[in-house]
Amino acid sequence: MGQLIYSGITSLDGYLADSQGNFDWSAPDEEVHAFVNHLERGSGTYLFGRRMYGVMAAWETLGGPGDPPVIQDFARIWSGVDKVVYSTSLPHVTTARTRLERSFNPDAVRQLKAGTDRNIGIGGATLAAAALRAGLVDECQVFLNPVAVGGGLRYLPDGLDLQLELLDERRFSNGVVYLRYRCPA
Repeated sequence: MGQLIYSGITSLDGYLADSQGNFDWSAPDEEVHAFVNHLERGSGTYLFGRRMYGVMAAWETLGGPGDPPVIQDFARIWSGVDKVVYSTSLPHVTTARTRLERSFNPDAVRQLKAGTDRNIGIGGATLAAAALRAGLVDECQVFLNPVAVGGGLRYLPDGLDLQLELLDERRFSNGVVYLRYRCPA
């Protein structure tokens, strides 16, 4: 059975993007990016909300011979993974191995998890909040950046009551800290 994993690169105060929608402060350096690539190698499917898909779709054309090896590596990972985008407003998808779903169906995600032995990544705070509330997320993986942005798009939604179990941690030379938590069953 596949594990549904919610990963995010956040500010120390828990935001994926600041109040203006900016997230340039979260760009991983080579060391962090290589570690992310290592984690993502076990993924078979990504689930995205519309906005996160819009950000990640750039990987369809990144990773050429002029890009750094860590970028080329993630581009290969991206192109080898199936993608599901949940959106009521997106007219169509523009990337390979991608399908569009108009609504989030927790039962369909349960079936997806039951039908695979690979990890399923979920990206986008709104979509992840729905999956967390439905009890579908098996792990939360957070990369905490040493910056506070004071507001914006939160990694975890308000009103969510979870007791998480710390499974792993790692500190990087740029001050980023990785934390991996098991969600309650």
